[in-house]
Amino acid sequence: MKLSDVDWAHWTPRWRATLLFIRRGDELLMIHKKRGLGAGKFNAPGGRLEPGETPLQAAIRETIEELRIEPVGVKPRGELRFQFTDGLSIHGYVFTAADYRGEPTETDEARPVWFHVREIPYDNMWADDRVWLPALLAGHCFEGRFIFDGERMLEHEFNLRAAESFRESSCAWFAATPSTTRPAFPPRAAFRAPHPR
Repeated sequence: MKLSDVDWAHWTPRWRATLLFIRRGDELLMIHKKRGLGAGKFNAPGGRLEPGETPLQAAIRETIEELRIEPVGVKPRGELRFQFTDGLSIHGYVFTAADYRGEPTETDEARPVWFHVREIPYDNMWADDRVWLPALLAGHCFEGRFIFDGERMLEHEFNLRAAESFRESSCAWFAATPSTTRPAFPPRAAFRAPHPR
């Protein structure tokens, strides 16, 4: 499958989901995902939107549920569209936050881990992260389309977007577009993992 095989103008994702990266100075808060799609990999807190929920609301809720912290100063940074050869399709919304309230806490879904921005564990992440995460760390806004066969990235298209046009065109979308897909959320256990001071 190639990017050109997908009718992106009429493409409808099966899932709509979020990622939220919290950055403090040169450190990035990530999770080691314990289960679900991408289990065993490092990523940001996030997950699928609930019915009637906006991407912004979902990003905050998922971070609270997965790490027991409330992100502060949340901003939209990018949109990612994934088409898998098995039919799975995901529209992802990427956010950043400048800070948080609480202490990062391990749950039965995720373990919090801090990484220096020069030591991101790309070898244990989804292949597309190498494409767009450096742009996020540099403060850019972006959009991308990706074709995957399982965990193998077959092809991609990636573009930076001007922050001004991104805010005008996409922030309203991030804040005001509700979901119609409901995920299941299992109960969570907790273990404290504080940020290194």
